[in-house]
Amino acid sequence: MYGLASRSATSTLELSSHYTSGTMTVPDISKLTLGSRKPEYEPQLPEDIEDDPDRYMKKLKQYALSLPYSIEPYAKMLQMLDFILLRITQCVEAKDYDPGLVQWDSMLSYWATLKYPIPKEKRMLLTKLYFEICVTPGISNSVIAICADGLSNLTRSKKKLSVEDIRLPWRPLYDTLRKDLFLTRRQFEYSQLSWYMGHIAEIVRRFFHPATVNEMLATFVPVINGTNLDSILTSQYYLLTFLPLTHPQTYLPMLTRLWESINSYMFDERMLEFLSTLAEMHVDPTISDPAKLESIPDDERSEGEDRPRWVHDDLPASPKWSGLYKDVGIFTEHEWNFIMCKCLTSMDISLKDAGSLTTGPSADTSSSFELSRLPNATWRIRSLARIIVYSMAQDGISTPASDAPTPMYTPLTSGVNTPQIPYGFVGDYVTGFFRGWNPTQKTYLAGSKALDSLARLVASTEHFFHPTNSGSWTADLTALLQFVVYEFNKRWHEERQEDCKTPPNRRLTREMRRELVKSIRTVVLLAMFSQDSTTVSNVQSCLKSMCTMEPDLIFQPIIERAIPSLEALVETQRTLSVIKALSAIAPAIYSREIYYPGAKHLIAILQLLIPGIDLNDPTKTMCTTAFLSEVSQYVMFHDVASLENDVGDVGPSDAPGITTREDTSDTEEIDELSPADEDALLRDSTGSFATWIASFIRRVIQLLENLPDEGANGAAGGASEALLVDAVTGACSQICVHLSDSLFDLVLDMIFDYASTNVRSNAVRAIHQLVECVANANPGKTMAKFFPFCEASIRAEIEHGASSVRTTSTSTSLLSDATLHWSLAILRGTVYNDGRVLLKYKERFLSLLRLLQDKTFSKRGFSWSAKLLSSALVTLTHTYPTENKFVNPDLWDDPEFQRKHYLHWGKLYKPEDLKITWHVPNAEEIDFALEIFRELVEPCLDKLSQLLSAEIRDAVWRNDFCRYLCFVRQAFSGIPTLYKEYISPEVRRAMFDTSDIIHEIPEMIASIDSLNAGFCLTDPTDERYRYITNLKRQFGEFLHQASLTLRDQWEENTVDAVQMLISSIRVYLLEYGDSRDGYYVNAEQYSSEIGVARYYGGQKVWPRAVLVRRARFYHSARLHWNSIERARGPLEDCLLDDVVEWCMWHYPTVRQSSQALLESLTSVYDGLRVRALPKLYKALEPGTEDDRMKGALWTLNISAIGRFAITEPTLATQFIITLLGCHHNEKPSIQSCVASVAENTASRLLEPCHLVFQVENAALAYASQKLKRCVAPGLLEDPIVAKARAKRVERVSHIDNATNETISAVLKVASDADTHWRYAIAATRALRSLIRRDLPIARDHLQFFLEKLYDSNPSMRYYAQRAVMKALRYIKLRTYCPDPASLALTNPSNPLKVEWPVNDCKTSTDEIFDAYFAKKPVTPSEHLSPNSLYFDDMLEGWLACRETRTAYRPPHRHASTFQWEHESKDAIACVREMALNADFWEKVSGYFAEETQESVVVQDHISCVKSIFQLLGSEICDVVKKKVEALLADPDKNKQRAAAELLAGLLNGSKHWSMEEQERVWDWAKPHAHKTLNHTMKTETVAVWSTFLDYMFHRKDPRRVIPLVNHVMDLLGQMDLNGQSAIDSVKVLSLFRAFYTGMGWKFVPWTDSVLERLWPEVNSEHDDVRAYVAELMSVCGGIKWRPRPSSSDVETLVRECRTSHLDHDIMGIRGTYHTQRVAELVENLKRWREERLPGVRAFQSTYDRVGVTVCRWLYQSLHDTEAMSAFDYILPLLPEIFRFTEISDHEELARRANVLLFRMCGVIPPRPLISPLLEAIFAAIRSSPSWKVRLKALPILQVLYFRQLPLINEDKVVDILDVLCKCLDDDVVEVREMAGTTLSGILRLSPRRSVLKLKDRFVKLASKSHLPNRDSPLYNLSLRQRHAAIIGICALIDSFPYTIEKWMPDLLTTVMLEHAHDPIPISTTIHRCASNFRKTHQDTWHEDSYRFTEDQLAALSTLLTGSSYYA
Repeated sequence: MYGLASRSATSTLELSSHYTSGTMTVPDISKLTLGSRKPEYEPQLPEDIEDDPDRYMKKLKQYALSLPYSIEPYAKMLQMLDFILLRITQCVEAKDYDPGLVQWDSMLSYWATLKYPIPKEKRMLLTKLYFEICVTPGISNSVIAICADGLSNLTRSKKKLSVEDIRLPWRPLYDTLRKDLFLTRRQFEYSQLSWYMGHIAEIVRRFFHPATVNEMLATFVPVINGTNLDSILTSQYYLLTFLPLTHPQTYLPMLTRLWESINSYMFDERMLEFLSTLAEMHVDPTISDPAKLESIPDDERSEGEDRPRWVHDDLPASPKWSGLYKDVGIFTEHEWNFIMCKCLTSMDISLKDAGSLTTGPSADTSSSFELSRLPNATWRIRSLARIIVYSMAQDGISTPASDAPTPMYTPLTSGVNTPQIPYGFVGDYVTGFFRGWNPTQKTYLAGSKALDSLARLVASTEHFFHPTNSGSWTADLTALLQFVVYEFNKRWHEERQEDCKTPPNRRLTREMRRELVKSIRTVVLLAMFSQDSTTVSNVQSCLKSMCTMEPDLIFQPIIERAIPSLEALVETQRTLSVIKALSAIAPAIYSREIYYPGAKHLIAILQLLIPGIDLNDPTKTMCTTAFLSEVSQYVMFHDVASLENDVGDVGPSDAPGITTREDTSDTEEIDELSPADEDALLRDSTGSFATWIASFIRRVIQLLENLPDEGANGAAGGASEALLVDAVTGACSQICVHLSDSLFDLVLDMIFDYASTNVRSNAVRAIHQLVECVANANPGKTMAKFFPFCEASIRAEIEHGASSVRTTSTSTSLLSDATLHWSLAILRGTVYNDGRVLLKYKERFLSLLRLLQDKTFSKRGFSWSAKLLSSALVTLTHTYPTENKFVNPDLWDDPEFQRKHYLHWGKLYKPEDLKITWHVPNAEEIDFALEIFRELVEPCLDKLSQLLSAEIRDAVWRNDFCRYLCFVRQAFSGIPTLYKEYISPEVRRAMFDTSDIIHEIPEMIASIDSLNAGFCLTDPTDERYRYITNLKRQFGEFLHQASLTLRDQWEENTVDAVQMLISSIRVYLLEYGDSRDGYYVNAEQYSSEIGVARYYGGQKVWPRAVLVRRARFYHSARLHWNSIERARGPLEDCLLDDVVEWCMWHYPTVRQSSQALLESLTSVYDGLRVRALPKLYKALEPGTEDDRMKGALWTLNISAIGRFAITEPTLATQFIITLLGCHHNEKPSIQSCVASVAENTASRLLEPCHLVFQVENAALAYASQKLKRCVAPGLLEDPIVAKARAKRVERVSHIDNATNETISAVLKVASDADTHWRYAIAATRALRSLIRRDLPIARDHLQFFLEKLYDSNPSMRYYAQRAVMKALRYIKLRTYCPDPASLALTNPSNPLKVEWPVNDCKTSTDEIFDAYFAKKPVTPSEHLSPNSLYFDDMLEGWLACRETRTAYRPPHRHASTFQWEHESKDAIACVREMALNADFWEKVSGYFAEETQESVVVQDHISCVKSIFQLLGSEICDVVKKKVEALLADPDKNKQRAAAELLAGLLNGSKHWSMEEQERVWDWAKPHAHKTLNHTMKTETVAVWSTFLDYMFHRKDPRRVIPLVNHVMDLLGQMDLNGQSAIDSVKVLSLFRAFYTGMGWKFVPWTDSVLERLWPEVNSEHDDVRAYVAELMSVCGGIKWRPRPSSSDVETLVRECRTSHLDHDIMGIRGTYHTQRVAELVENLKRWREERLPGVRAFQSTYDRVGVTVCRWLYQSLHDTEAMSAFDYILPLLPEIFRFTEISDHEELARRANVLLFRMCGVIPPRPLISPLLEAIFAAIRSSPSWKVRLKALPILQVLYFRQLPLINEDKVVDILDVLCKCLDDDVVEVREMAGTTLSGILRLSPRRSVLKLKDRFVKLASKSHLPNRDSPLYNLSLRQRHAAIIGICALIDSFPYTIEKWMPDLLTTVMLEHAHDPIPISTTIHRCASNFRKTHQDTWHEDSYRFTEDQLAALSTLLTGSSYYA
């Protein structure tokens, strides 16, 4: 009952807390595996499951067959489902959402865990119902969260529901999200509603009808405003979250055009996620078929939805639809290149300057925090991977096969005669062949453009994978590759399914798969040795996928790196890396299907890994054991080498699971053996298994011997040692399970020999785990081997006095007890096995237990003996799988399998092929368990009862109590499934009456029927059942009596007994059902095992171990079902009361353990919290002892208790009052407790709101009725609904009364002068939370806040201000919200609000701007026009318009606008009385004017004042005016700030006063404002008055503040900006800045005149003035940006984005506004450069001033949303910017120019400007007379090439190479070397043919460049020519840093060596290149050296070191 009910107060996760606690007391059943045995119990399948052909019923059948018992018939479970659904509909009809709906939804969730399918019709109706609940106005967030989870679960499978089955309306979600997302200035409380609405929209968007696209576009597009980032990002979110994905052909071009024009990282991330979803979805062409639009019923339209029909005649209308395929996937070539540019910028690679990455994050800083309330987009790296993979297809001509490890792209042809080498024209000679190129048809890697792009991306970033050049970018780069291969693998297997709908010609090919692996292999192998854990994890995942794709390309390189690292002593990091890599490619080792030759390497690898088990290196040991565990669960360890060789005839077809490669074409030379030869080698290698197993066990034993000494708790060493032992024994266990009989006997003998001849006190726990390993594998042999030894040893030790010293607390064990503990540990390991094996030793075991019970007196002795008892009982009575081998038991036992087991390694199973052997307790085992209870447990209980009545309670008594109770406790903990509990009707009724669910009818408190779950005893009339239940009840009664007895003893020496008692209560109350095989533990382990075993997404076959875990998980789910609802009878109530009392006991350790237990109990026992709270409250009353009070407080701090008390309104009163009453105890520790409780519960005190009960949702009612008719067709009248409705009304009344009572009580405390200030603040926060939206605030409630506005405590004032704002805002909302739904959505109807019809969007926008600029007040008129209306929010019209614009009429001339609600008259009167008192404003303003750290106005102050003036109107003006005037007259900055805050509040509050009143206020304020802004404003108050103006201009029509606008503009016009002091100019410009930033797009009318005024100041004498000019240039350019469709309606815009040419600037992103000014600058800069002053006065030159201003302006433009427009201004200025960089006497100008050039490279230019931009850089390099300019331009060219690589066409690549090669002949050495560096980076991605041609040219140039004597006039020229050739050769070598091309060895060992001793700089260049070569190839030299001959190696060694280093 409560398990279902508790979700209203506790999370589902909390239900698992008691299952995971106390796991050390008994063995972990989840690890239990036993020897194979045929099942003794065949489950009987119900007929309706057996015969149903439905695919989901077949899945249920698989689950049913995996269990050893029968499950319930489907019909019975459907009845249960119908009952649950009926209750849900009744809750909805009664509007009993919480707790009613919450209860029954939790029931549905639990029902779903049983894997019975929900019929489709009911799934559809329930989905519709949940959706309507979510969009019902006023519904609580907790209910929305629950229904959102339900929607997610119901719609997760796309096969179960589609848009053909169900449609949903989109507008209700949008309306709620739109209203909730952005907060008003007076709104500070916000919830997760926006997140939930967005989340739900993402879930259900596929059920929006495709015909809604046009309406959505017409709704979302008009609110896009490019000058406002919030507008852009929110509109984008609406578009990408709501638009149906099935038919994007109409809107996708518009979205991509918009994307290209926006510079925003946040925009990119969400767009990439959207495109990745489209790319994956539309590999199936049928999805986007336009014919589907008509076939899908359009039957779901909410109010206001329309279906406008637009003309789409430009779209293809072929009768046979072929999909959305374009140039690359669903993208055009331009779109694809743009995406790949975004991919490059996403890698976070910094080049030269961090800003060269991308300026998008800088632009995003202007976004509002509210956007973070929306669901986050998928990580862009994953999105990019999906886009790349799902865009792959055979869409181009395939590139000829290459032997390059990282393939290059398109080779080009050439054919020109080689020119001669004229002196001085080296560049022409080298690049002459470029001009003769005649490119043929372009080819692509594997014929795929997307794959080719990926290869180019990898090649361009190859250097950043190397560990020596790693950084944060390496993790991103490797993550991209990880996701690419994962998605590729997933898609590959999807396309191999029969139902795949991807056309055959669009599917992935084997060539693509092979080339993909080859493309990324080199970089993955480089990153493998990274020291970053994230990178290594990514690489491991990548290698795993790659080895399943193309193992022959991956396996050998890993092995070649691994073996040397494991054989030799190398650095630890490298060893760890190779072990992790081996784990990653383990599938290629053990799976014959994945890589047939890999298995023969297994034994060699295993032998090399033996030293990896090292106690001194835990990390290496963990990696080694992970590999061993991975491999050992897929192979059998059995020596078949000595058997007759009879497998010679086994071919590929005979070996199961072998896949013969269809495509083995590869240029790499691989000697492949036949399968028979591979089998022969593998067969021979199995002969080494025995040697390896022996070495492994010896190594494990050695590790155990060297463990640190065990501590008092029995653990050896610290946490790391414990984890290490767990890992080693885990691997050992997996190995033992898969040993052959002979090898198992070997291992068993070795472990027995060690265990029987040694006693290690430091390895007691470890030997237990080691013996457990062999016991799991073969319990019979293990028990036979160890039991006699252990029995004899234990008896001997007991006889000689072991464990005879009485102890009850944990302590270090005595050495004399070591042998006993050693033997007990071993015996515990052996008992952990099949119960049937234990029966053979029944009498001896029972006798041994009696001895231990009577003779073990030490804590460790009796506790371990009790654990032995518990292990035995669990093994006897629990249901669990008895084996976990990698093949089914029948196959394992097959002699043929034993001989050829290696053919089956890595075998995977389908679920239907699984056969499991379960242990099901038989009658003999049950009887043995009961005998143990009779012989051991029952006598113990009797002795315990006698002990309670003993008068003397000394140490002996305490010891006897603890050890006897320990045995009883452990015995009951070992039988969680021995019998099934039943709840009697009487107990159930009592539980309903005392439930934690308050004020609910019993029918709505969810309860369950028990199900079959493998319990041993299920018949209550069975004598055995009665015996064990009576005995357990006797145990419970004893525990209660013991609690009563021990609570009276306060002695410290009873603490151990109390702790034992609390642990026993835990067992009694919690150990049942899945407590030992926990549902949540199994869920986590199943998920973990799935993750480890997964080869690819969507995998259908699994290792057998995973399927066994799946069956165990399902079994635990059924156990969990029976554990949800536990009986709470009188005895349980007593024990629960005892636990509460122990939570408040005197000793902290007891309190802590009791509180932990109580937290677990709250999730199981309904009614506990209501029962416990009165006791806890009583303990907080005055006079209570400090310890008891602390215990009560920390108990209330338990989230399940404290949050329950504060969130239940009828309980919150007592909780709050009790907590606030704790100030009577001033002890600091007590007050610290109180503070913790208050802090943890304060946020949970929610504002009561019952508006949802007043909202009528017809769609919800209809959905509920439809579902109800479906599940209960004959139910005409439903009395339960009426009963629940009446109870809900009663509950609401109780809540309202309780809330009023709470307010009154808290007010009393908060108003009491004796209340401590901290408690007063807490009370104030509570009172603020209780201000309600649905009911008016009480007078005394509001008066309290008003009085606290001038409290001396600043925190009190802070909370009071916000409370006043909240209360007055709610008055406004209640007044102008026409209905409860509007009030719930905070959607008031302003009486002045109107909709102005729009005929033409652009015309109407211009009319509004003209009205702004006219500077005329708005005049009321019946005719609606811009001159008679205010337009405060000017966002629409930038891109398109709706049919109307929202505007506001001016208020009436005389009458007041607002007539406040009558119900709030008392509150308003209270505000009026306070505000009319001058003393009130004196005090408030006094605190406003306090000295603080604030240098700007405080918005809360202004908003609070504004709220008061808005409410009361002008009647209080006169009171405030005098105070404002007085403050304005005081020059102190704090007084000025207070004046600004009061004035802003007054003026903003007058916004809707009558026009007459407004004029009076402005007439008064105008002279004061003018005087202040003109004269009295000082430097220190500039920020105050600037922020004042910013607040005044925010979201206002400028005509509302005409006096301020006019004054600011007048100040700007009159000010001499070049006066002697810059201070006055800065003051004016600061005020002006507030104007244009506050106005945003509304500033457009002023831009021309303002720039005309300020443009001449571009060379102002004052730097600050120039900074403002630069900013204004950027701002004006941004707000003047406007798209240019032919018509500003959405239909035209969307259509023209589809049809217009790429170069047509439909988005208007090209910078044109400043074109004339830039042209003027270009001309003037030439003149100013000639007039420039030299030396130290240079910075005063006009040239320098203007240069700095230009750099500032362009830099800021590049960091704005419209950054692309800056290129139109940069381009003509580029020559001059390059000149700026070489200026040496003005550091700032040179630095700014340099930064600007690099930042420019991080922004994607408009497509038409890419070539001109490159030409401008070429011009700077070719024609600049300054070598410094050339030196600066070359890195810019390289960075630009890297960043914009996908957008640069091949002609420009040729031009780049031409320029660089000519620079190799530059006169200046530095330029030549920089050209070489740049050339190497560009050659890496250049056509291979050009590389070969360049190599030939450079070699010839070097050979023909003869050096004459130094005295010769031609010497320098010849030296330069040779240096140019050598630099070119070095650039070629450097361009392939991690591979050896065919031509490279000869180049290194002949040409380079020949010139190694040439004069400087030639020799310097050669040695630098050689050094780089050695550095980059040292990791792969074992492979690379094979590319050289012996002679070449010797020559290379001479080049590198002068000796044969590499020989």
